[in-house]
Amino acid sequence: MSNHTTVTEFILVGFRDHPELLCLLFMVFLVVYMITVFGNLGMILLIKIDSRLHTPMYFFLSNLSLVDFCYSSVIAPNMLVNFWVENPVISFNGCATQFFFFGSFAGIEGFLLAVMAYDRYVAICKPLLYAVIMSPHLNVLLVLATYLAGFLNAAIHTGFTFRLSFCRSNVINHFFCDTPPLLKLSCSDTHINEVVFFAFASFNELSCLLIILISYLYILIAILRIHSAEGRHKAFSTCASHLMVVTIFFGTILFMYLRPSSSYSMDQDKVVSVFYTVVIPMLNPLIYSLRNKEVKASLGKIFKTICFYLCT
Repeated sequence: MSNHTTVTEFILVGFRDHPELLCLLFMVFLVVYMITVFGNLGMILLIKIDSRLHTPMYFFLSNLSLVDFCYSSVIAPNMLVNFWVENPVISFNGCATQFFFFGSFAGIEGFLLAVMAYDRYVAICKPLLYAVIMSPHLNVLLVLATYLAGFLNAAIHTGFTFRLSFCRSNVINHFFCDTPPLLKLSCSDTHINEVVFFAFASFNELSCLLIILISYLYILIAILRIHSAEGRHKAFSTCASHLMVVTIFFGTILFMYLRPSSSYSMDQDKVVSVFYTVVIPMLNPLIYSLRNKEVKASLGKIFKTICFYLCT
């Protein structure tokens, strides 16, 4: 290790291999990030000010919006700045910090989606006991557990990744510090890292998916027992937004990370990474606001109030 030059900073290539698209991509990502910020912070504010939304489901949704805002903000601002700087560098410690917080918030999101599936299971399968089971105390504990698990998981990954020696190059063919491009730069043996990463990612994703699948299996059985079509539609509609978010998030994560390292293509992975780091945090509040009657009703009430005060 003493024969290697110590890397003190990394260069993020980003999308500079397509210079003709830089201006267009900057405008697109800027608009998407602005929608993400306003959409998620707006959802948190809406849930806070409307007493009708003070339920466990919306408590978890407000935390999901906070996590979406945070984990997009770990990546997007730095990515937008790097479109215009001549030398898009990030320090070694800055790279490790970005790696840690992105891994934390991405992990927390997965755990939160599993908790939200359990919440829907209790609401539909045990409606008379819902208020008792999903007590404010339990809700807070569940959310704290997702944050603890997310930060602990990211700390382990960060420790294993940044103990490696980086001597081949300091040029990261990506727009942020992620596991696959960092492992490609290392001149250390990355076998242990790959095994640990795959084991933790598999356990986390599959355990969350198992909770979600079991919850929805019971939900499906409960819905099929409802005799009226209107009742079945009403019960399913409370889960539709969550199911859509789960499908998009876990589908992308599974495709991105649970593959053999030999199948990684950096250009392809950059496109996929844009989707789950920038696009998904924007989609989540839109999905919940467009498909959720209570959120739409609350938004309509606020708009009517604003129009009333503006017109008088």
